[in-house]
Amino acid sequence: MKKITLVILIILSAILNIQAKNPSKKAIYLQLYSLRDDIKTDFGGTLDKVASMGFTGIEAAGYKEGKFYGLTPEEFKTEIEKRGMKVLSSHVGKSLPDEVGKTNWDDIWAWWDITIAAHKAAGMKFMVTPSMPLVKTLSDLKTYCDYYNRIGEKCHAAGIQFGYHNHSFEFSKIENEIMYDYMLKNTNPDNVFFQMDVYWVVRGGYSPVEYFNKYPGRFEILHLKDNKEIGESGMVGFDAIFGSTKVAGANYFIVEVEKYNFTPIESVRKSLLYLQKNSFFN
Repeated sequence: MKKITLVILIILSAILNIQAKNPSKKAIYLQLYSLRDDIKTDFGGTLDKVASMGFTGIEAAGYKEGKFYGLTPEEFKTEIEKRGMKVLSSHVGKSLPDEVGKTNWDDIWAWWDITIAAHKAAGMKFMVTPSMPLVKTLSDLKTYCDYYNRIGEKCHAAGIQFGYHNHSFEFSKIENEIMYDYMLKNTNPDNVFFQMDVYWVVRGGYSPVEYFNKYPGRFEILHLKDNKEIGESGMVGFDAIFGSTKVAGANYFIVEVEKYNFTPIESVRKSLLYLQKNSFFN
């Protein structure tokens, strides 16, 4: 009887483990910036916890001088994949000088060539510029749009897609033009997608769904974020967002938690659980 009970417990444990690793039908990724302090002290242990929660894969935020979190691209890819996760994307960028007219473009493009090669070696599907300076003129903003178009061309040639991630400042006006709209209108959809951070759109005073409808198909990846844990503030209309992903063109969903009511790992866990309970992911 004891042996039978033990066998049943082992089977139940295995089932629970499978459920823990595959709790939702749609893939959910994690922006590793969410656990930035944990990663500094225990890289491997932190990845173990991320994998055990059930995340499909990760978005990196630790590229520097050809390496990811101090590892070669190949080493980083191995560390992610041996835990059953995928390397999806990376936040990486290089801003232009304050006086964009004085840009040394040879140096800029040399940096991007090395950076794109490193991301390709790491298995990245996407490269995303996480922010940019708040420029003062539309002329300078147009320079940035042209810059992003060219980066997108280079990434496309390497088999990687290039995108831009917003904060709230992009919803301010420059010469009576909303910065975000100007960027959407002046970048080539074939080379530049937009990784919408839904929380920052709301904080900027706008509706993510309205932007989906205004610029359909431009938002390949959504950053799912809230003031702290996802769903915590009640500010972000996640159900409306999830109901409009087709028009948005959103195919990938990434959790990012920047501030916490709990330990970072617990805040990430609670955010994931919030999404797993939503019918959109099941």
